[in-house]
Amino acid sequence: LLDLAGFEIVKNGRRLLLPKYIPILSFLLNRILAKFPLLERLTFWNYTIARPKPKRNEIHNYSVSVVVPARNERGHIREILKRVPVMGRFTELIFIEGQSTDGTWEEIGRAVKDYQGSVKIVSARQEGTGKADAIRKGFSLASGEILMILDADLTVRPEDLPKFYDALVFGKGEFINGSRLVYQLEDESMRFFNILGNKFFSIMFSWILGQRIKDTLCGTKVLFKKDYKKIVAGRKYFGDFDPFGDFDLLFGAAKLT
Repeated sequence: LLDLAGFEIVKNGRRLLLPKYIPILSFLLNRILAKFPLLERLTFWNYTIARPKPKRNEIHNYSVSVVVPARNERGHIREILKRVPVMGRFTELIFIEGQSTDGTWEEIGRAVKDYQGSVKIVSARQEGTGKADAIRKGFSLASGEILMILDADLTVRPEDLPKFYDALVFGKGEFINGSRLVYQLEDESMRFFNILGNKFFSIMFSWILGQRIKDTLCGTKVLFKKDYKKIVAGRKYFGDFDPFGDFDLLFGAAKLT
């Protein structure tokens, strides 16, 4: 019925194990235990969140900013410049170098000077530490309407970025989270315990957020700049707890759903 009426389902869920308010017990049952498998089927409320499907005439040609946090990634700088495609009205590539010891900053300067493509290039060094700090600096410098993150280690191919662009612009989601686990991993591309930890976080986040998250630690994340500003405005709700920036964006986007 929703599909025929021009809507698409965003989320289904169940809530409310205890309909009467009892201090502490209500919180424990309704906010925590109600999400557990089997117990959720005993809840009183079933809900569906839907939204209007985007119309063709509502789709615009957006500008794009691709932020590349780069620390000790000297060997990938020219590859990134060569492989990042032009998307939307214009595309800018923002390198944020983070206190490298292998000459990454100097290589960025040389590569940008030699670059003759049509992508606008911006480069800066972060004053703080950590990937989250680099991403926030990059986003603060971005002039595009769409913000993208591309890890400098190229675990996600730059050639795949237009797929993320299309998913966002055509209304497949407001926050597009990449996954490195769709295809078979190359040998030693991800250590066993990293894979194990990633799968644990995926299961935990899917349960907490009520939406399936395949690869929480995938660096490639895409959203509109206007929505990122909303995440920043609500950051105090969760606190500044994430040195990587992945969970900060995931929780922030889920809160805005």
